[in-house]
Amino acid sequence: MARDTADGVYIGLMSGTSMDGVDGVAVEFTQGKPPVVKAEAFVGFSEGLRDALFALQQPGENEIEREALAANALAARYMVCCHELMRSGNLSVSHIRAIGVHGQTVRHRPEKGYTRQINNPSLLAEMTHVDVVADFRSRDVAAGGQGAPLVPAFHATVFGRKGETRVVCNLGGISNITILGAAGGVRGFDCGPANALLDEWAHRHLGRPFDEGGAFAASGQVHRPLLNALLNEPFFEQQPPKSTGRDLFNAAWMDAKLAPFAAVSPADVQATLTALTAITIAREIERHASDSRAVYVCGGGARNPELLKALKAALEESGVSGVPVMTTEALGVPPNQVEPLAFAWLAMRCLARESGNLPAVTGAAGERVLGAIYSR
Repeated sequence: MARDTADGVYIGLMSGTSMDGVDGVAVEFTQGKPPVVKAEAFVGFSEGLRDALFALQQPGENEIEREALAANALAARYMVCCHELMRSGNLSVSHIRAIGVHGQTVRHRPEKGYTRQINNPSLLAEMTHVDVVADFRSRDVAAGGQGAPLVPAFHATVFGRKGETRVVCNLGGISNITILGAAGGVRGFDCGPANALLDEWAHRHLGRPFDEGGAFAASGQVHRPLLNALLNEPFFEQQPPKSTGRDLFNAAWMDAKLAPFAAVSPADVQATLTALTAITIAREIERHASDSRAVYVCGGGARNPELLKALKAALEESGVSGVPVMTTEALGVPPNQVEPLAFAWLAMRCLARESGNLPAVTGAAGERVLGAIYSR
């Protein structure tokens, strides 16, 4: 298929490890031109769906049926997001080339040769009457890669600048960075936990899904012995390519680390978890991108000024001084749009039969066309 035949308007849908809902964009791709966002939307998940998704993170009874029912419920929320995008963007079904949908990760074990994203793309295609492209990660894993992160190729396309090293940092449930080298090289990998643990602790002690504005963390102080215990995790010392998820950084991991520190106040724990996220990112930047000219943040954590402040401080402490930390808004892309844009882009690459992965990032044996197409 010729490259230009894949140009057109795509919908990109991303529901990440924070499990709060789905971010969506409708975007037009035209060869040789920057992508043009036609509409954006966010559709939240019900508490029941969130509970079902969280439960599927761990082994349990009747998993096959529970996963199938959760996939159907997800597809319904994805459909709502698609309809909202078409409504607000004044788009009809005939305008949309395809929907690129990531699905909801419930297991990510590339070391065992699999990754699992809950989804029912057949049902979504049936409900929307639009081609759906899904299951992007499996082919990279089959080729010996981590299957993650997949967005660095997109980051390079929209954020790279020759002669200047930049870091794009995604603060979702898990943190990851993309290093856009001054000479054009691209690297990327997961760093550790971000909103997955911050949201869990905030939910326990505030009764809210997240620490709005980082106010809870700001009311506490970093507890150094607890921080050192949290940093005592082999993943943080692994060399890339590497990826992780809630299989490792989950409530059980956090509770085991917290057990000897029962006297630490909840606010101090939140401040310390914030510092953990910031320090694990800063250390990776110091190791692999010390010449970076700027760090651009996207994902839900971009709305947490206390986390951005902690990241700036951690960079200074690690020796990467004077590097500005800002959101991707400075590059013309709102932080909440970056990941759904990436999966719209990956859908476009799939229809064009062009590779979507970067072997230098994931460790795959070579470039691969990612995704499976479910026709309308």
